[in-house]
Amino acid sequence: MSSLEALITIVGLAIISLVTRGFFILPSREVPIPGWLQRGLRYAPVAALTAVVVPEVIMTQGHLIDTWQDARIYAAAAGAAWFFWRRGILGTIVTGTAVLLVLRLGLGW
Repeated sequence: MSSLEALITIVGLAIISLVTRGFFILPSREVPIPGWLQRGLRYAPVAALTAVVVPEVIMTQGHLIDTWQDARIYAAAAGAAWFFWRRGILGTIVTGTAVLLVLRLGLGW
């Protein structure tokens, strides 16, 4: 790739980023969103988080895990249990991480 091509690529990506991120800021008045879309957007963060976390927990190198001696399963279960018990994000992260470290460092999983 030549310097000119790299420069054109960088400028193009910057313009695309500016336009897509500024889409909601550029209009002078609020853009009306239908009620069904507002209800659906409430679930977008949960869906995105699930799409990122679940494959990481149940797969290794593109294949489903084939053993129960995987620390990620127990760490995810402990984190979920903490969240449903106390409803705290920080405690969920600390609990899951603590279980993961104990099983990986302590038992060598």
